[in-house]
Formats: sequence, structure tokens, C-alpha cells
Amino acid sequence: MTRGSKFLLALLRRGAPVLASTPRELPAEVDDPEPVPALRRMGAMAASEASPPSDPLMIRATRYAVLLPLACRLVGLPLTWLWLVLGSGVPWWLTVVAWAGTVFTAGSAVWVLRVPDLRGRWTRLLLWVDLVFGVALGLWCGLWIPLVYLAGTVALWTMCRGVLTGLALAALGSVLLGLGAGDVTGIVGLLLVVVTAAVGSLVLLGLATRLALAIGMRLGQEAERARTERTLHDTVLQTLEAIALTEGGEAELARVRQAARVQAHELRRALNSSSAPDGLAAELATLATEMAREGLRAELAISDIGDDQLSEARRIAVRDAAREALRNTMKHAGTRDVVVRMEERDGGVVVITRDHGVGYDEDERPPGFGMSESMKARLAEVGGWCRVESRPGRGTRVTMWVPR
Repeated sequence: MTRGSKFLLALLRRGAPVLASTPRELPAEVDDPEPVPALRRMGAMAASEASPPSDPLMIRATRYAVLLPLACRLVGLPLTWLWLVLGSGVPWWLTVVAWAGTVFTAGSAVWVLRVPDLRGRWTRLLLWVDLVFGVALGLWCGLWIPLVYLAGTVALWTMCRGVLTGLALAALGSVLLGLGAGDVTGIVGLLLVVVTAAVGSLVLLGLATRLALAIGMRLGQEAERARTERTLHDTVLQTLEAIALTEGGEAELARVRQAARVQAHELRRALNSSSAPDGLAAELATLATEMAREGLRAELAISDIGDDQLSEARRIAVRDAAREALRNTMKHAGTRDVVVRMEERDGGVVVITRDHGVGYDEDERPPGFGMSESMKARLAEVGGWCRVESRPGRGTRVTMWVPR
């Protein structure tokens, strides 16, 4: 596949492997949320770039395209055998052949679903075995059972290797079956219908995959933008606000400088980190040390719950939400002491920050105390939730939960 080739043409020529193509960008019409004429949207998808496949997950996922022809044959073979039995009857050896083909088809489908086959060599071997078995049936086993089996083979190769391969196999099947049946025209017509159906399925699958890819890219860019905004809110913006509120004095200036150094380090780590930390407990310990440099004493109460099983996205979401809660304690609670507790709850991990500061009326939150909505959005993105409870004179409790 050459870079810059059109997606639809490459799909028809090469088949399912083109589905794994993941270009860096797609035309705006593909995922435009505004109403766009269907033909215009599909035309944009068809004309988009078909870059060489590079993502391993997408490459492996293209194998699932074979499930549609396998499923059709898995249903068609037993039904054809039953129709023949109820009609004129079938010899025992044809019954064996029909059910052997059914078992092989079912086994192939199960194998595709369960075996990763990272390099695709076994998948190619499966295609060739299927073809050899189908040709053997066409040579020695009559008409209807071989026809149903070969129809599945033609559809399978059309979707996996493109239109030209499907047409070549349809011609081969027509010759094999037509010589024995004496009705080449009818068999040619049936197999051409199979090729047409396989091509239609392949095109629809390709357009749907490209649309899903475009929507995923847009949502991913929006999520990354939101993450960057939150990171800046938690670091740079906090430091700028502290600088703006500083009213002189060496001690106050030193505190602001220390906070700026800590947040610069955290921002650099967020931008450059490439390895996962030991777990959420280690993240919270690091966070407590960071807060201590800024004057907040955080007492940790952490249960041994195997928090290293949390995904990186969930761990980062809880850590950043906890940081925001602690910073708001420093700014608004009127206390320099807070308790941070982590434990297992409801099949997930919960982190609770609790201070005994001045608290606030939840209906009249102080200016700049916007953590509730920000933290809720941060945790909701990873399937979690956040609850903020506070009363004047009774302090504030922030509960953050994420699933494992």
C-alpha cells in the first residue's frame, strides 16, 4: 500500500488489511457534528488517505472481518443438509462432509476470536486450508454442499484479499461445480452475487471503521486539550495567582518561589513521563511531600490493597483530583493539617481528603473554590465519581472513587 492512495480503492484492491490504516488526520467532513449530506460524508471517507498500517491493535482487529462469511456458512451448511435430507435424501458420506465443513467453520471462528496471531501467519494458513478444502469438495462431492461451502470461501477471500481475488475464485468455483452440474450460468450468477455481497459488506465495514476512527480522533483531541487545561490550572495558574496575591516580604516571596519550583517539576514530569510509577499509594506519598514543601501537613492512612492494578489514566485522575482538593484546603480551609485516606470500596479504590478547617456552605462556595465540578469531570472521564461535603465550622471531606 503506498502512502497517499485513496482509501476505498485500496480497500477494494487489498481487502480487510486496509481497515488497519490509521492516518494522522482525516477530512473535516468525515466527523463534522453538523448535518452533512450522506454522499458528501461518504465521499470524504472514500477519498481519505490509506496510509500503511502501523498500529498493532488495529492490524489484529482486521482479522475479525472473516467472521461474517464464516457465520453465514456456519448457518448455511446445516440448513442445506437438512433441506436435502427432507427432500431426496443424502448419502452418508455427504452427511459426513457437510458436518465436517460445519465443524471446521465453527472451529475457525472460535480460533479467530481466541488466538491473537500477532504476525498473521496462522490466519493466512487458515485461508489456504479453507480454499483447498473447498476445491476438494467441488471436485468430488456433488453440487449443493460444495456450492454453499465454496460460496463462503469466495466471500472469505473477497473480504480478506480484495475484489479481484474474489472474482478469480468465483470463476474457479463455477468451473469446478459447473462441469458436474451442467449449469455453469446459474452457478456463475450465484457466486457473483456472493462476491457482490462480500464487497458491499467490506465497503460498509470500511466506511464505518473510518467514521469511528475520525470520531475517536476528535474526542481524543478534545480529551487531551481538557487534560492540558487541567494541568495548567493545577500548576501554572496556581503559581500566577499566588504571585498576584503576594504583598511583599522575603518569607512570602520565598514561599511563592518554592511553590513555583515544585509545580514546574510536576509540570515537567507530566509532560515527559514515559514510565508508570509504583502505584497510587506512591503517587499520594509524593503528593504529600510536595504539599509539605508548601506548608500543608498531610497525614496518610493507606491500606494495602494492591493499587498497582489501577490503569495509568485512573491513577493520574485520582492523583490530580487529590492535588486539587489539597490545594483548595491550603487556600480556603484556614488550616494546615489534612488527612488523606486510601482504601478499597465497592470494587474500586477510594481516596478521601478530610480537614477540620472553617468549612463552607455548599450553596455559597467561596470565590475560586471551583474544585467540585472540575474534580467530578476529571474522575467521570475514567468511570469514577467525586463527592464534596462541607459545613461551616465542620471542615470539608472530599471522596474520590474509581473502579479497578
